[in-house]
Amino acid sequence: MHTFSAKSASGNYPIFCGRGAIDSLKSLLSKQKGVTGVFVLSSPRVWKSCGQKITKALGSTTPISPILFDDAESAKTLPTVEKVCRALHRAGADRRSLIVAVGGGVVGDVAGFAAASYLRGVRLIHVPTTLVAQIDSSIGGKTGVNLPDGKNLVGAFHPPAAVVADPVFLQTLPDAQFRSGLYEAVKYANISGAVSFIQLETNMGKVLRRDPRALEALMLHSIRAKASIVSKDELESGLRQVLNFGHTFGHALETAGNYRRHLHGEAVGWGMLVATLLALATNRINPAQAQRIARLVMSVGPLPNIVRAQSKKLLALMHGDKKSHGGSIRWVLPVAIGRVKWGIDVPEPLVLEAIREAPEVARLARGAR
Repeated sequence: MHTFSAKSASGNYPIFCGRGAIDSLKSLLSKQKGVTGVFVLSSPRVWKSCGQKITKALGSTTPISPILFDDAESAKTLPTVEKVCRALHRAGADRRSLIVAVGGGVVGDVAGFAAASYLRGVRLIHVPTTLVAQIDSSIGGKTGVNLPDGKNLVGAFHPPAAVVADPVFLQTLPDAQFRSGLYEAVKYANISGAVSFIQLETNMGKVLRRDPRALEALMLHSIRAKASIVSKDELESGLRQVLNFGHTFGHALETAGNYRRHLHGEAVGWGMLVATLLALATNRINPAQAQRIARLVMSVGPLPNIVRAQSKKLLALMHGDKKSHGGSIRWVLPVAIGRVKWGIDVPEPLVLEAIREAPEVARLARGAR
């Protein structure tokens, strides 16, 4: 097991990562001072799969009664947060209570926002059970839910007391969910330097087969990168914006499909392709490097199709995204293998053209693997 540390304004918090990390949960809870009660938040699907492991890790001698809620992206809403907060109140949670969030990105976002809001803030420990949550969303303190107008438009920064990321939970993760997480790993390869990019290019086959060593190495690299970035820029005022590579278009694509057509990572995969095309169109990257980025994205697997007729709708959604400034879209674009720049304004005609070209680029990159 490996331990990293992330900085936040309210203090540093540990990130436990690797095989056997879940065994640290009981000891971790015992070190939390003045806890009056522990409340587990999860989803019915996750708890059915992981409940026994969590119960054992907590050292409970009696069955745990977790607060369960729907973990579909379409259910990541304010009514769900209200439901969770009311359940916490009925269960007797007070300001010294501690929430343990067990699940993927939706569980982490909802539980995190509930923890930030309930009684104006209670402690939180993340136990992420999907790849995207383990290497990305559980780290950094971002919490939030969706509105019909866009993704994650309501939320708060609420750093956890700890994160426990154990690959044991990935063994039974469906292939589509596993690949969804890999797109976030591709993002980290694109923002963390050429060496990181080359390593993922070389090892993608092993990672897709869930080779334990390759998968753990990927997790360690991504977690280390995320922890380093959020420690330097907790509130996304500068450097942390690189983490939005692929997300500007990706979030719009998720919203346009009512969070049912594309998994988060799949939408980010399309977003990275669109951003790479924009970098190429604005002469920020050369064709050979752009081709390598597209090939790495598509090496994860095929992506659900984009509905091209939605191009203008997608553009409107991007203008309304929380990452826009004064209604102007600010892109994160690749400028070399393993390096990106943020805050870039791109003319709208080029954006629409990139959206139209992305499916053909994906087809060619998939065929060139």
